[in-house]
Amino acid sequence: MARRILWGSLALAPVTIFLHYAFHPGGVLEFVLSALALIPLAWLIGEATEQAAHHTGPGIGGFLNATFGNAPELIIALIAVNEAKWEVVRGSLSGSVIGNLLLVLGFSLLFGGRGALDRESSFVSLALIGFAVVVLLIPSVPGWEGDPERDSLARISVPVSIVLLIAYAVVTWLALRRHHRLHISDQPERIAAWSLRMALFVLGVATVVTALVAEILVGSLEEFSEKAHLSEFFVAAVIVAIVGNAAEHGGAVVVAARGQIKLAAEIALASSAQVAVFLIPAVALLSWLIEPLALSFRLVEIAALAAATVFTSLLLARGLSTRWRGVALIAAYVVVAAAFFIAGDR
Repeated sequence: MARRILWGSLALAPVTIFLHYAFHPGGVLEFVLSALALIPLAWLIGEATEQAAHHTGPGIGGFLNATFGNAPELIIALIAVNEAKWEVVRGSLSGSVIGNLLLVLGFSLLFGGRGALDRESSFVSLALIGFAVVVLLIPSVPGWEGDPERDSLARISVPVSIVLLIAYAVVTWLALRRHHRLHISDQPERIAAWSLRMALFVLGVATVVTALVAEILVGSLEEFSEKAHLSEFFVAAVIVAIVGNAAEHGGAVVVAARGQIKLAAEIALASSAQVAVFLIPAVALLSWLIEPLALSFRLVEIAALAAATVFTSLLLARGLSTRWRGVALIAAYVVVAAAFFIAGDR
């Protein structure tokens, strides 16, 4: 049923693009339509990536997942860079890490109930996020005084990004070796329904359409924020971050509801870590092709990232899932969202 809804809702993308160029309906309607259109597009990119991975094997499959699994967030961030919306870029990225860590994991534990988690894998992901938070202090702390977009901070962000990407590559390689050694399979092997050519074609088309819809989303964000009386930072860190990960969020919750709580927690934690040590530095380095981005995150963002990491680590210390732990994580996300609302724009 959910898949049918997602397939049907793909029509929102061409409708949104047509309305934007033909009628210019206004920022509020465009933002809502483009946000809704991105949800099935994100799902389609994930579906095509998974289908392609069945043909390419685990090595290239892992690369495809890392590259295209975060395509909606990457495209939104780069379009925001092109429009010099720096707070939107950083807010959507930090919000994505926190959303996966607290909201997605929280709902996964809530729907999954009691069960055992892969404690070692969970804490590898949490350690990566914690490492990213510490490293990101280097360009962030100087940005708390003076101009946070100054050239010196953009230049400092380059070696910081390289360190994060190296950490991601090393840990991912070790994790793949561990899983291969343990022969862990949380779900049976699926037979690919699509040919490789079909999967890559769908992936390419979905990515292009996502770029067009994301451009509309970013372009209408300022007007939507004003009309809704919300800061651009809050809209980016909460609404845009949730929309960019919506399909992935739903997938983790569905998996948890089917009793595969270990896999659901793995999806949420690995996604959060991937954004922290892969997507954030990738955006920073790619931004030099457009306009250099300084990874000067605000104090409220760094504090929220650190608190979310510590809080999640404490809840998962015993490697167990319970519904009350899920509720606690969701409550923590509400607190973070409230803090972002109060913080407003810089």
